Amino acid sequence: MPEATDVDQHGKPVESTSLIKALGSWDTLAIGFGAMIGFGWVVLTGGWLESAGTMGAVLAFAAGGVIMALVGLTYSELVAAMPLAGGEHNYVIRGMGARWAFICSWAITGGYITIVAFEAVALPRTALYLFPGLKSVKLWEVAGSEVFLSWALVGAGAALILTVLNIVGIKLASAAQTFAVVFLLIVGLLLVSGSFVGGETGNLKPLFSGGVSGFVTVLVVVPFLFVGFDVIPQSAEEVKIPPRQVGKLVVVSVIMAAIWYIMVVLTTASSMGVKDLVGSELATADGMGALWGTDIMAKVLVAGGIAGIVTSWNSFLIGASRLIFAMGRSKMLPTWFGRLHPKFRTPTNALLFIGALSVAAPFFGEAMLGWLVDSGSPSIVIAYFLVAVSFLLLRRREPAMDRPLRVGGRGQGGLVIGVLAAVLCLALTSLYLPGMPASLDAAPWILFGLWWVVGAAFFFRIPGGIKAGPGAEEELAKRFIERSNRSRDLN
Repeated sequence: MPEATDVDQHGKPVESTSLIKALGSWDTLAIGFGAMIGFGWVVLTGGWLESAGTMGAVLAFAAGGVIMALVGLTYSELVAAMPLAGGEHNYVIRGMGARWAFICSWAITGGYITIVAFEAVALPRTALYLFPGLKSVKLWEVAGSEVFLSWALVGAGAALILTVLNIVGIKLASAAQTFAVVFLLIVGLLLVSGSFVGGETGNLKPLFSGGVSGFVTVLVVVPFLFVGFDVIPQSAEEVKIPPRQVGKLVVVSVIMAAIWYIMVVLTTASSMGVKDLVGSELATADGMGALWGTDIMAKVLVAGGIAGIVTSWNSFLIGASRLIFAMGRSKMLPTWFGRLHPKFRTPTNALLFIGALSVAAPFFGEAMLGWLVDSGSPSIVIAYFLVAVSFLLLRRREPAMDRPLRVGGRGQGGLVIGVLAAVLCLALTSLYLPGMPASLDAAPWILFGLWWVVGAAFFFRIPGGIKAGPGAEEELAKRFIERSNRSRDLN
């Protein structure tokens, strides 16, 4: 594709900050759905069934799906109205102002980066089940976790490949995403078919266990298995379908993820007794093997789990790079992050930064990466809350704003959705606090604090007094330019 050329008001060529529109409906849906289907469904199903029973776990996923769908509805209206790279960054700067936009963008960027780094560890860890010989040449231990050279090189090599794919172009990256998602769906069909072939309804018992406590135990995990639908807004500037359709795909991806997790619970439960599944390290894989009566099918499912890792990893790499690019383009972060590749028109510098972190991640072992993911989870929910608040503020302040997709109709339905989304996000955030069901250990809280200490250095660079509104982004850029000119004059 020929390189696009932008010019300034004097006709001189300038560096373009426009991304290429290359994503169709299926590409966009594959990015959102793929982000939500990682590897947890392979290993955690036994624990879900033990805690809540078959139908208890199903109800928890249905409830979690409703919560995330409410949040997704606020996103769907906003992405249709503002189809720009960076998603949340654009919504919050218009609804709440520049500094709140930084807080939101920094929060979700941290969450995305930790997930990308973790997937770089999850891939070689999962590959061990297919290739046990990967553990060779021990390097060191980190927090009690052994690190092996061959094992780490698998994760680092995959990180390098995915980074290069994304630099070469979003279309190539989305093609790889589509292939992995299709394979994942084929594995899902095999799981459902196996349930009809070898499943027994008697294995579904107990339908409920653990009472309210068991239900809540599963529910607090559910919303964070759905993190990823919000990657669609990050790539909205590269989508070549109508904005209204993009907004709909956000909610469709959430519904697809809910159906996927409910399907996994029901089919795995039908394969064998709960006690056998709880004792399994890969419950869903062992369930698949039992349904079809062969270990080969268990390995096929593990391969599907690897596809889930790749889809999630690729999606969050896309999302994080577009967020960092958007912050660099608005000068909240160094402008180096806001530059595009001259030929491929991808946010190369942002991708190189995240890619370098993911290449290094496997050399730090599993324990520290688990802490990183835990530390990023509260930040993601904080970002969801700020998006819901921005949704409400924009409904009140800009009633005439062009909204190709208006959720809740012309009445007060949209406000009810926004309030529910905000309240539920606050409730979810509270579950991480000490003494709560999803409370975090000290190490993740320390890493959470360190991320925000780094963020504070950039936060206080942002000029104060920039009011929310459609011109907030331009006013921010103007203020940064004025500051730069004053500094140059002084020197």
